[in-house]
Amino acid sequence: MKKILQDLSFAGLENLMEQWGEKKFRAKQIYSGLMRGKKISQIPALSSELKGRLLELYEDEPVKIISTLRSSDGTEKYLFGLSDGNIIEGVLMKYKYGNTQCVSTQVGCRMGCKFCASTLGGLVRNLSSGEILSQVLTVNALHGGNEKDRAVTNIVLMGSGEPLDNYEEVLSFLKNITASGGINVSARNISLSTCGLVPKIYSLADEGLPVNLTISLHQVTDEGRARTMPVAKKYKIAEILKACSYYFQKTGRRYIFEYSLIAEENCDKEHAEALIKLLKGKPCHVNLIRLNEVEERELKTVTEKQAYSFLESLTKGGLSATLRRQIGVDVGGACGQLRAGYLKKGN
Repeated sequence: MKKILQDLSFAGLENLMEQWGEKKFRAKQIYSGLMRGKKISQIPALSSELKGRLLELYEDEPVKIISTLRSSDGTEKYLFGLSDGNIIEGVLMKYKYGNTQCVSTQVGCRMGCKFCASTLGGLVRNLSSGEILSQVLTVNALHGGNEKDRAVTNIVLMGSGEPLDNYEEVLSFLKNITASGGINVSARNISLSTCGLVPKIYSLADEGLPVNLTISLHQVTDEGRARTMPVAKKYKIAEILKACSYYFQKTGRRYIFEYSLIAEENCDKEHAEALIKLLKGKPCHVNLIRLNEVEERELKTVTEKQAYSFLESLTKGGLSATLRRQIGVDVGGACGQLRAGYLKKGN
């Protein structure tokens, strides 16, 4: 597998061109082409000699769409092929305020959460920052966007993988995608979801990138959380809350707790009361999610009535909470489902 040119920042491209004895403006031509989702071979301003030299070292198309599923609600789910033959997936969700793309940060995942299809095959490898970025560039170009008039307006790092388990590459991605002169997505339009890797939450807080921090909570006690999330055996809820408080102090951004409603597991009146007691008064929001059932797991979702009843209990108790609209269910909306199905068929 060759290198990924999209791993480089604009300054990195300038340094490369300087090392190769090329004019400084070549870096701008390359950068502009990449930000428009073009392959190296498709950048028109480059000479065939320079293209050839780049293609000797760098992948022409590090991420490509090999399958697209379109939901009846307008959601698009993509199966991406990587240069080494690995497969990842992503989703484009369409809202009134813009288009949100969910990106993957790893091939597979090693966190082992029982409600997630991404973990079924374990972790294969980390994605590079350029492979994460290329997911956005590819979909943005597919929908007619460019670096100045984006079709992708918001980004959530909630696809396959645990972002903070691939910290350095994810951090590089965040810096590159928010850089002026590039695709320039505001950090405030980016959400990063973690199962709660406490030391990395502190590290991210110190970076000065005010992305929206989202914590996969899903339970009100460490014992209950450990039944579906192995990470709970290492990091306790109290430690996570302390790290979230630090994140708020450093960034001024309220944090969000994702809470998947699992039948007979975490959605009765007692759990609602415990969640209120745990979070009331904190600068946070609770995002309730009706579980997307995974074929290989025994966990079941709740009824619509149960979901709204739990939501009502939280809001009456003084918590800021919403119930996420279900989208993409008819195309395997849950993280990892499309890839798992593709691999299961022997592809």
